Amino acid sequence: MVDIGYLLSFIVVMTVATFATRLLPFVIFQKQSKHPMMSYIAKYTPPMIMSILVLYVLKNVDFNSVESINTLAAIATTVGVHLWKGNSLLSIFAGTFLYMYLVQS
Repeated sequence: MVDIGYLLSFIVVMTVATFATRLLPFVIFQKQSKHPMMSYIAKYTPPMIMSILVLYVLKNVDFNSVESINTLAAIATTVGVHLWKGNSLLSIFAGTFLYMYLVQS
């Protein structure tokens, strides 16, 4: 059996490492935040990541099955809420909530 102290120290070390890797780029590039390349990255990275996630989700969908309707409805809801409200977080939550509701019912 694993010692609880070992597990807690492991969790603390991994938490610090994860936090440090997320914080380090902001500390390093703080003075260069007005650079045009940083503005470009900040503007276009979120849509690129969302596009990659959508393609990743769609690669395993069997469009010949009835269950694909759940996925397509969730994607349509996400796009619709985003076009309506313009809030990425709200649209992601709405699409995820709808998908989880449809899958569970």
